[in-house]
Amino acid sequence: MAISIKTPEEIEKMRVAGRLAAEVLEMIAAHVKPGISTGELDRICADYITGEQQAVSACLGYHGFPKSVCISVNEVVCHGIPSDDRLLKDGDIVNIDVTVIKDEYHGDTSKMFIVGKPTILGERLCRITQESLYLALKMVKPGIRLRTLGREIQKFVEANDFSVVREYCGHGIGKGFHEEPQVLHYDADDSGVVLQKGMTFTIEPMVNAGDYRIRSMKDGWTVKTKDRSLSAQYEHTIVVTDNGCEILTLRQEETLPAVLVNEG
Repeated sequence: MAISIKTPEEIEKMRVAGRLAAEVLEMIAAHVKPGISTGELDRICADYITGEQQAVSACLGYHGFPKSVCISVNEVVCHGIPSDDRLLKDGDIVNIDVTVIKDEYHGDTSKMFIVGKPTILGERLCRITQESLYLALKMVKPGIRLRTLGREIQKFVEANDFSVVREYCGHGIGKGFHEEPQVLHYDADDSGVVLQKGMTFTIEPMVNAGDYRIRSMKDGWTVKTKDRSLSAQYEHTIVVTDNGCEILTLRQEETLPAVLVNEG
């Protein structure tokens, strides 16, 4: 397994790409409200990425994906295709997944938005999913086994009576959209990977309110929960530092311990 260790120059480029990806999510927040279509949200993001940021959407055209961001609503686990026919309504939970390319390097991040007044289940699912991501981020440091992250995410999620999707995972990232290693969010073989300073990868748990099993739609992209239960996901791109990690896609709304943004 060839896992690239990034140079300081590469990490700096990834900081720029990560910041841009985070800014897309910060920008779009004001637009996520009842009555707007996911197609319109995609257009707003696309215009911002290409116009304001002078960057490129990594999703657009990736293996044929037709839109600039993935927007997954309620029971859609991931890879939802934005559509003018899909109007958001009160209580929906929505994941917007953004990957920006700037100067050849990728920044990849996603978060949940709750439309209008939240449901009790929707709010709790989003909160537990985000907390599972933060739990893993706080554990990252050189010398720990990669599988430790997945084991602790799974333990936390299942203790809260939710389930972790098995088929999708985090991934190394840099010049490539998806690099080694695969970052699983449940306890499974990691081929002995030990974290090292300079590794860059995403952590992006997908958590279902019901069973962890999924089903793929005929469009070849959209993935839904098999039992039609709600699903949530949060994602950050990070770099391993001397004593923790730096979150390259940190949003201004987030407040985390200093060790997580230590540049090492």
